[in-house]
Amino acid sequence: MKNLEKTYNPKDFEKKIYDSWIKDEDFTAHPNPNKEPYTIVMPPPNVTGNLHLGHALNNTIQDILIRWKRMSGYEALWIPGTDHASISTEAKVVEKIKKDGNSKEILGRDGFLKEAWNWTDKYGGNIKNQLKTLGVSCDWSRDAFTLDENLSKAVEEVFIKMYKDGLIYRGDRIVNWCCNCGTAISDAEVDHIDEDGNFYHIKYFFKDSDEYIVIATTRPETMLGDLAVAVHPNDDRYKEKVGKTLVLPLVDIEIPLISDEYVDMEFGTGCVKITPSHDPNDFEVGGRHNLGQKLIMDYTGKIAEGFGRYSGMDRTVARKEIVNDLREKGYLVKIEPHSHAVGHCERCKTTIEPIISKQWFVKMEELAKPAKEAYLSGKLKFVPDRFGKVYMNWLNNIKDWCISRQLWWGHRLPVYYCNETGEVVVSREEPKVEGKTFRRDDDTLDTWFSSALWPFSTLGWPNETQDLKYFFPTNVLVTGYDIIFFWVIRMVFSSLYNLGEIPFTNVYFTGLIRDELGRKMSKSLNNGIDPIEVIEKYGADALRFTLISGNTPGNDMRFYEKRVEANRNFANKLWNASRFVLMNLNDDEKYNIDIQNLENEDKWILTRLSRTTKELTENLEKFEFGLASAKIYDFIWNEFCDWYIEFSKTRLYGDNLEKKLVCKSVLVYVLNNILKLLHPFMPFITEEIYSFLPENTEKLINASFPVYDKNFVFDYEEKEVENLIEMVTAIRNKRSEKNIPPSKKSDLYFVSSDDTTKESTKTLEHLYRFLASCSNVIVMDKDEEISNSMVVICNNQKVYIPLDGLVDYEKELEKLMADLQKYDAEIKRASSKLANEKFVNNAPQKVVDEEKEKLLKYKNIYNEIKLSIEKIKNI
Repeated sequence: MKNLEKTYNPKDFEKKIYDSWIKDEDFTAHPNPNKEPYTIVMPPPNVTGNLHLGHALNNTIQDILIRWKRMSGYEALWIPGTDHASISTEAKVVEKIKKDGNSKEILGRDGFLKEAWNWTDKYGGNIKNQLKTLGVSCDWSRDAFTLDENLSKAVEEVFIKMYKDGLIYRGDRIVNWCCNCGTAISDAEVDHIDEDGNFYHIKYFFKDSDEYIVIATTRPETMLGDLAVAVHPNDDRYKEKVGKTLVLPLVDIEIPLISDEYVDMEFGTGCVKITPSHDPNDFEVGGRHNLGQKLIMDYTGKIAEGFGRYSGMDRTVARKEIVNDLREKGYLVKIEPHSHAVGHCERCKTTIEPIISKQWFVKMEELAKPAKEAYLSGKLKFVPDRFGKVYMNWLNNIKDWCISRQLWWGHRLPVYYCNETGEVVVSREEPKVEGKTFRRDDDTLDTWFSSALWPFSTLGWPNETQDLKYFFPTNVLVTGYDIIFFWVIRMVFSSLYNLGEIPFTNVYFTGLIRDELGRKMSKSLNNGIDPIEVIEKYGADALRFTLISGNTPGNDMRFYEKRVEANRNFANKLWNASRFVLMNLNDDEKYNIDIQNLENEDKWILTRLSRTTKELTENLEKFEFGLASAKIYDFIWNEFCDWYIEFSKTRLYGDNLEKKLVCKSVLVYVLNNILKLLHPFMPFITEEIYSFLPENTEKLINASFPVYDKNFVFDYEEKEVENLIEMVTAIRNKRSEKNIPPSKKSDLYFVSSDDTTKESTKTLEHLYRFLASCSNVIVMDKDEEISNSMVVICNNQKVYIPLDGLVDYEKELEKLMADLQKYDAEIKRASSKLANEKFVNNAPQKVVDEEKEKLLKYKNIYNEIKLSIEKIKNI
């Protein structure tokens, strides 16, 4: 019988096995009328760099699901792919060409896009290699990229359809503008961070009067664009003044005092400056009062032309200069410290500038309704469900989605403008109209517009493909909770709008992977870990099992390299146990289980296997991956390796050939099932070992997943052997207390008033003799104390362990005398401390009580040691 290599070395077989899976198309799925489909779409990683441990966790979970379902008889499809990540990738490429001494403007659009494609080819390839090294079993024949031709066609289809349905419009609206990235971004791409700032209290004088009102602002530079000051209609302080004219400080422009219910008259002075072009709420007020617009800043963050000496200043410089001028000219009342949330670009961390801009938007109110209903009706489920509140809260407060980006990398808007008439045409192709010329919109779409179509565009939509009919809707999405707004919600409403169905039934949210100190992994902290480096050191299986162990849905977890090392040791334990099994097999033997010939310990391990199979499957069905991994770990390490393999040696090393064959059959059966249960978690080592077991002609990846078999559940024998394990453990612990080596054997005297227990002890005598350093098992009819012995009481049974010949009394006495001296010193120390009035009166009561407890404990131990010394002296 061919055996495994003596040393477990994952590098010897991991790549070889993955190549064989690819070669034999084991990951490939096709529409199959004889099978139920099971589909997952991979959250496409951005082509902005290499994968991190978060990607490794996410993809390990998906791989566990897809391998389990594939083995469970489903036509399991896992679609891989990558995202062009427009704004992030463009920033990386701009940075790269700057280092090359070039610029985006010099290269031009075509030259820049060539650089972007080169970047994508490089990093997209790296990502695929990383995923393959991790062992993911996705269908690489369907590998997708959000800028692929068919996916781009889907994007155009949706844009044109939404435009025709009146859901997409172009307008001047306040957007979140990133002056660094040079583009508008959506609300979901803004991080609101608390910052220490100021409230600047400023006098606004009425025209031709010494009277003034005071407004407070955190952004004094925007006063250049004020078109009104507003008060609440019910504010008695200002009722008579509404309609009067104010003079804007510094620029001497006349603006009206208006009334609007938007104003909170309880806050501050009850007067609010209205800057329609630079604040979303002011934009709405300006619209209601026909104030018009006044843009005071360009898209680089500098004050626009027409504002005197401030023009051309950066917004931060302008703020300081305007405050200085207000102070100098007597307009500044006071500066009050104020902490408030400030919007920052999610990618580059620059402070966002709310600014009016002509952009393309998606109307969200109608699209949000069916997305909410999908969750409320129970069709769409979240794991854990607490994220349902986050989902609903965002949809309930949704705003129109700004989808245009002032970038070159991405899906260019299918929009054309007539040079002669200004007419807007939404079309896939450039319009051909006699006497008219057209130019295409330079902007691209928000990257999430295309990734929102991912679950169905990757299956061929808008074409009605067989794949789409069979594999859609998908079953589960595995993603991080940090992109619920960006991606999950948008996939749901896009799918409902375009296909009338939810894109997936379940959404499983992973937590973040943090370092050993609990910090988020980041480049700035230099605490990021490359999964490939971990795999190089410990193997892919050890990393995968570490990421899953202890993992709970939606909760962050800390990454410790020591745990990877421990899981490599687990793999090594399984390897060595498998070598032991194979070493005892013969090529000419057939291994089949006959229930009639099973020993009690065989029935125990088969029962434990059946229960583990049932519980692990239930865990997987509930997405409890951490619990599932713990079940199989405990079964393999504790029950199979530590106990059953030891049980088996009583027959494997004996002369009874029939009993040997029964034992071997059970070993082969259990090991086969262990490998199947563990395969989704640790695919490489299980596939390698499986190939060595007799009669395994197919690969493990295509084998059937074990199912619970009630015929292999033996309740009585299970309890019987569990009792034996507890008793053997207790006996070993008792001997260990006396430092008695396992090689020194003694008789064991068992006492019990229960006849069933007595019979069980006799039945399992061979195991006690082998595992409890026992020379003879004596079952006593009544309790007769055995002199000079240790006593173990466990499971309705008492066991005497005679000490004669086991203990070196001189050494034991020497050890006890040393212990007596040690505890005598501790008693004196504690007594002295408690006799000290200063300590007792000044120390916290808790500390004093703890010291009293210690003294009592030391005295009890001291007395026990004295009794033991007396016993030995008597012997």
